[in-house]
Amino acid sequence: MGTLSIHFTAEDVARTRLARRPDPLWEIVCSLHRLQTKRGYAAYEGWHKQARLDLGRAGMNDLLRSTLLPISPLGRYFPDFLTPGDITGLDQGIDAVQHTEAARVKEEINLIPDAAGADVFLEDLAAGRTQAMHSLGDGLRKYFEVAVAPYWTEISGVIADDRALRGTMMLDNGAGHLLDDLGPRCEWKAPVLSIHGYPMDRHMHLGGRGLLLVPSYFCWQDPIALANPELPPMLVYPAYRQRPAAAVGTPDGGRRLGPLIGGTRLSVLRAVADSATTGEIARRVGISPATASHHATVLREAGLITSQRHANLVLHQVTGIGRALLET
Repeated sequence: MGTLSIHFTAEDVARTRLARRPDPLWEIVCSLHRLQTKRGYAAYEGWHKQARLDLGRAGMNDLLRSTLLPISPLGRYFPDFLTPGDITGLDQGIDAVQHTEAARVKEEINLIPDAAGADVFLEDLAAGRTQAMHSLGDGLRKYFEVAVAPYWTEISGVIADDRALRGTMMLDNGAGHLLDDLGPRCEWKAPVLSIHGYPMDRHMHLGGRGLLLVPSYFCWQDPIALANPELPPMLVYPAYRQRPAAAVGTPDGGRRLGPLIGGTRLSVLRAVADSATTGEIARRVGISPATASHHATVLREAGLITSQRHANLVLHQVTGIGRALLET
């Protein structure tokens, strides 16, 4: 694993901005990534179960295997043209995807690891076959309707909350604070934003173009940037998620554990189940950062969580004992 280092000038900081609304193409791609891993499963458990059920009922399992998953592999390169930029809606996004220049499609498809000779659909796309591109557009639309659209109200609410929180941060502390707390493995030391745990070491120089920050519901833990440095710079990051405490563990276990360690401390322990910074704990539980830090200290001293400092951030993770208590 490497580090993505994004280099800012003063002009880039001034031009850094937040997307106004959720991006349906990014939510499609990030949710496809969620289907390919158990990482972060607890945060999306209800969606995982219902979406898989709905996709099966809609007869879309073959479409997933033949079309959508091969073009959006988890943890590796996927084509930039799948996420065409600052769009206003699904129709505009799919239209932009389908009108990508054939030479660019071929170039980006060939960058997918093991794409050559391994997947007929990807070969057809790279060869510029019109039917393959139509199939991709239809597949993206069908998948969105079944697995993303039913959750769009919740998705929009989460993104709206994220914009409001970051807007307050910017007004209170300046534009540079938009770059704080973009994920547990992010580190902002002006003029460089470092994203640790990236698939490779990479330097991204904005050169006065600024950066579009795109909060995402289905992006989990680690931000994602476009691969081509010539494209308008954007960074998709996990939005602050207002998850109910019952999202992790079992309700019965929570009722038994709550009287033992206290309701707020139980909520803090649950908030750490997928790892969280002190700021993220505070927002998830609805308490002040100082209170979150105090409860985290108590839980750490009890051996239920661990804490590791990354520059000005502290990342908390639940221990085996802590997880066992939650699952009791």
